[in-house]
Amino acid sequence: MVQCYSNMNPVELSIFANRIEAVCDEMGAALQRAAFSPNIRDRLDYSCAVFDADGELCAQAAHIPVHLGSMAFAMRGIIEGIDWRDGDMIILNDPYMGGTHLPDVTVIAPVFVGKQMLGFVANRAHHADIGAEQPGSMPLSTSLQQEGLVIQPQKLVEQGIINEARMNRLMQPMRNPAESTGDFSAQIAANRRGSHRLIELIQQMGTQRYSEALEALNNYAEQLAISSLNAIPDGEYHFCDVLDDDGLGHTDIEIRARISVRQGKVVVDFTGSSAQVGGNVNCPVSVTAAAVYYVFRCLLPPQAPACAGSFRPITITAENGSLLNAAYPAAVAAGNVETSTRIVDVVMGALAQAVPELIPAASHGSMNNVAMGLAGHQAAQTWDYYETIGGGMGAGAAADGLDAVQTHMTNTLNTPIESLEMAFPIRINRYQVRRGSGGTGVRAGGSGIVREFEFLQPAQVTLLTERRTHAPWGLQGAGSGRCGRNLLNRKEVEAKVLLSLQAGDVLTIETAGGGGWGKAVRSGE
Repeated sequence: MVQCYSNMNPVELSIFANRIEAVCDEMGAALQRAAFSPNIRDRLDYSCAVFDADGELCAQAAHIPVHLGSMAFAMRGIIEGIDWRDGDMIILNDPYMGGTHLPDVTVIAPVFVGKQMLGFVANRAHHADIGAEQPGSMPLSTSLQQEGLVIQPQKLVEQGIINEARMNRLMQPMRNPAESTGDFSAQIAANRRGSHRLIELIQQMGTQRYSEALEALNNYAEQLAISSLNAIPDGEYHFCDVLDDDGLGHTDIEIRARISVRQGKVVVDFTGSSAQVGGNVNCPVSVTAAAVYYVFRCLLPPQAPACAGSFRPITITAENGSLLNAAYPAAVAAGNVETSTRIVDVVMGALAQAVPELIPAASHGSMNNVAMGLAGHQAAQTWDYYETIGGGMGAGAAADGLDAVQTHMTNTLNTPIESLEMAFPIRINRYQVRRGSGGTGVRAGGSGIVREFEFLQPAQVTLLTERRTHAPWGLQGAGSGRCGRNLLNRKEVEAKVLLSLQAGDVLTIETAGGGGWGKAVRSGE
């Protein structure tokens, strides 16, 4: 039985947990409604969270796992050494200083009650244009500098006043400064809304009671996590899976995990994984941590608070200079999206040996990134767009996998066809379930997606996709899902490629299906 270790009764603690989580929800609503770009406004590619004064996670909305886990891991290091004043906000996207990849821009604001700083609100949003040479800012890069504008932590708002000179400098490499300024301003507005709501909560409770409630919440979360992880038998579990390639000729890039479980405490060791590679599938250790946190969060009961205490029983090790703990200035654009997804597969593959009834087969295993646009010389000619495409979910012991969904490290929506066609010179010819692409078994894997783009004007398109060579695996003797395919005018193209398209060209993305679960026994066997 989990104890609370505070003078706050369970009902009070539950109300507090929901109230602080509601702050994050309201921040997200403000960000969505104020944003200019379809990527944030329609796809909902953003996340919001609340932290304490030491940078420990207090609450998060049900937004993007790769954003939230990486912020939880890196926040303490981000906030150290900054002279915080009431009304300040810092901005950053540097993956080697607490970011993930350059399109994910983070804005952080301290929360003061009187003269006392009691925490932070933060949001992270994906910008389709962050100043990379290729439209969509997800290029086939070989170094961080090729991926766009690198923003080291700096104050964008000082004591409530936006630093216009700094904002203008940030906008210089952007193709559509008006839209980018609007999205940055929406992030500022979201933090202001979150700060206002959090101050209201603290003032109603009193600072002492608020601090006690945070401590109680983290203690409860930690004990609940240990209790839940005790369901995993003590032992060591190993698994290895691979990325198809890095777009530069390196193939079958290995990710290895050794998971040690002892009395509800877990160590995830990635020693033996590939060294960092020339392409952009490398990731900072914060992204690796986000993927690990996500898997174990899924094993906790629904009422488990999304706070730092939930992650205290988990230790993560990855070698410096490896694929999963890359060293500056390694390219990382796809690490945040593709490698994080494969880390989930590897951790789940290891845990399937310990608790097979709790772990599903591999899902489609790629965010199927499509970045596109036109880098013209005049603002009226330029456009940038980026989206991820779902696929088949892996089946589990209790149910078939879902068809045509985003899985694991992304939690975005699809961009509605009406919004996409209204904003850009694109026509969607097909958007359908890829029937029969899920793995067979007692429980069938989910089917993938077919999404077909017809370009009405010339454009550049970058594809960063996975599971085109190695299929999503099934479990307990079941079949794998079918691999995905990328086709240009009906001819197959590489998984990671830069394409120069003309008006009338048709790009078709067929995403992978999920793996099945359980071997179906035929009559007479």
